[in-house]
Formats: sequence, C-alpha cells, structure tokens
Amino acid sequence: MSAKPLRIDFVSDIACPWCAVGLSALEQALARSADAVQASVHLQPFELNPQMPPGGQDVGEHLAAKYGSTPEQQAQIRDTIRQRGAEAGFAFHPEGRGRIYNTFDGHRLLHWAGLQGEAQQRALKRELLAAYHGRAEVIESHDVLQRAAEAAGLDGAAARAVLDSVQYADEVRAAEQTWLQAGIHSVPSVVVNQRYLISGGQPAEVFEQALRKIAHEA
Repeated sequence: MSAKPLRIDFVSDIACPWCAVGLSALEQALARSADAVQASVHLQPFELNPQMPPGGQDVGEHLAAKYGSTPEQQAQIRDTIRQRGAEAGFAFHPEGRGRIYNTFDGHRLLHWAGLQGEAQQRALKRELLAAYHGRAEVIESHDVLQRAAEAAGLDGAAARAVLDSVQYADEVRAAEQTWLQAGIHSVPSVVVNQRYLISGGQPAEVFEQALRKIAHEA
C-alpha cells in the first residue's frame, strides 16, 4: 500500500511546554509511519498569553494566578513534562522556563519561515522551543529570535528585518482568529486533513496509531 498524503495543521504556542513534547512526538510518529503516511506539516499560531507585556512575568507567579497551582504542584508538573519530553527526545531546562513572555514576534517569524518552506518553518520551530524550554532564553528578545533563525539555516539579516518591522502581524492575527473560531482553545492541537482533531502532547505511539487509522480511512 502506498503512503497516503495527509495535511497536518499543528496549532501551538512557543510558550507551551506540552507543545514541545507534542511536536517532538509527532515527528517521531511521522518517521515511524512513513510507510503509510506522507504528511505535510503546517505550523499554526496560537497565543496563550497575548496580553503579556514586555519583560514578561515570573512563571511561578503566572501559574499561581492563572491556575491556582502551588509551588509543589508546579514542581510535580515540571517533572512530568521533563519525563515526557525525554521520551519524545526533547530536553527541558532543569530549572524550567523562569519567565513567561509574549510570543507574537516569534509567531511572525515562524510565518515568514513558512514562506521559505515547510522544512525551514519546522526547523525554526524546533530552535525556538529549544531556546525557550531547553535553555530558558528570553524568547521575546529579537537577538534570541534572530539567533534561532540562523541556527535553523535561515538568513539572519532577513529575519531581523522582519522582527524590526510589523510584517506578517495581520496574517498571524488572522490565522489565530481562524483557529479560535474553529473551536481550538487549548494547545497543542493537531488537525489532520482539516477534519480530525488530536488534542494535547500525546505520546508518539498515540499519534502514530491515529495517523495510520486516518490514512487507512482516506
């Protein structure tokens, strides 16, 4: 049986640790199911904290205010996420993220990278997730974003020109609204063929099983 083409929209935010787990696990699943699935992956923007001001907020304070979680609960969740990340091949920073930042400029840069190609966009996404969740870097910083673009093999000067402008702001906001109106209110959300939804940072086995099933039905 030949591999079936599938469109995958991966809706996520750079600030979301489960999105780092989910993307890594999805890529594992795609490698394992290459005999049945020929996927095109489109990274779609979602902002967990669109009103976050410059400078961000301490992650402990933010999680306590948003979810009512205690430091002990936060530490337990960090351990769970770190373990799931290791299973998916993603290494989280031992001390966590430190601060929560606005990610809109990162999404603008990802939109620009997507215009260069699917592989370039995914490479940049991996670099941004590693910079923030793996090294606890300031992901609102244009210097950090430019370095991530260069590490992904993209033109650093062109990336900086995007960051220092308002390019692709309208496109990102329009895409965010499209997914909100489609009912996406938590991330990561994996939408296959604009019809099937796989929610959350699932293990690679779950993604693989779902993709094989969808490909078979297709």
